[in-house]
Amino acid sequence: MTTPSPDQALICSARGCRAPAVFQLRWHNPRLHAPERRKTWLACPAHRASLGDFLDARGFLREVVRLPESPTLES
Repeated sequence: MTTPSPDQALICSARGCRAPAVFQLRWHNPRLHAPERRKTWLACPAHRASLGDFLDARGFLREVVRLPESPTLES
């Protein structure tokens, strides 16, 4: 995932969705990626389940985590 600049909003990865992302769906395809590699899709609350179900049905989903409140703030 590319790190956005502070003025860029994180947008849901669902096709056609422009809603702010709240979740990271971390996944990997074992036929294409090394075991330690993780790809990331972003999801809004409305698409978290459908994107997660798509990845999980293929055995790709590894974890779902909430995005931090701001990419510029340290916890």
